[in-house]
Amino acid sequence: MAQATEDAEQDRLVILGSKGGPAIRPGGPSPTSSLLQIAGRTCVIDCGLGVTRGLVEAGVWLKQLDLIFITHMHSDHVLELGPLIHTAWTTGLSKKVTIHGPADLQDYWDGFLASMRYDIDLRIEDEGRPDLRDLIEIRLIGEGALDIQDDALKVSALRVDHPPVTDCFALRFDAADDIGSWSAVFGADTAFFPPLADFASGCDILVHEAMLQHGVDRIVEITGNGERLRQHLMDSHTLAPDAARIAASAQTSHLVLNHLIPADLPGFEEQDWLDACAPEFSGTTTVGYDGLTIPRKRL
Repeated sequence: MAQATEDAEQDRLVILGSKGGPAIRPGGPSPTSSLLQIAGRTCVIDCGLGVTRGLVEAGVWLKQLDLIFITHMHSDHVLELGPLIHTAWTTGLSKKVTIHGPADLQDYWDGFLASMRYDIDLRIEDEGRPDLRDLIEIRLIGEGALDIQDDALKVSALRVDHPPVTDCFALRFDAADDIGSWSAVFGADTAFFPPLADFASGCDILVHEAMLQHGVDRIVEITGNGERLRQHLMDSHTLAPDAARIAASAQTSHLVLNHLIPADLPGFEEQDWLDACAPEFSGTTTVGYDGLTIPRKRL
């Protein structure tokens, strides 16, 4: 009982990177990544630029990396996966890390290892490190339960609607211990997708991407990409009121807006997001930001 209580006190969600898209700007937030500590496991969900620094600043010892999940292969979700693993290795990682992700993840990892062959071989010979290539296991995601070989934690996946990407998966984490159960769902990148509400049904916390309509208009104006960019955003992502509709249908108690579009443009404040969601969802809505920490005890 004491161990369960101690683990529960350490369970938390940390948003490491809160912006949608791969661009970064001075003083702005980082692309998508999250930390979920649950059932004694340390889970990293997506690895956009900044994930390594974000984990360190969240107090995670990189040599103790455990489980990593990549929802899809867009760069703002996978670009820093290799550098994260390599940096963990240079700080003492010596045990196996399992990375769950979609098709093409193995190609990414093989390519990263090839690009760093000189450094990896040199550090093995010169510094006596274990072979990094032996420390990583890649497991490809399909719909349904994932094999994580842990009776205390269940992880399942749902394919969502994120064209033109086919292999994009929402993830659900469920854990139970002596003091109760709790669950977290990460919606990944998706257009408004009603089946996600069934997948997230009854979860304690739902992390869902969100856009503001007038923010989309502003981004199109700034980038100059015109209607082609607008069409992509509207076809592949979710407006904040629709994210709130998913949360309401799922009967979750806490919605966290993440992968924000826009995340770092002047003139868009927290209240804009809350006002967009309020008519559709009566539970707690939190607007994500880098470093946002939600302990289990607050769920």
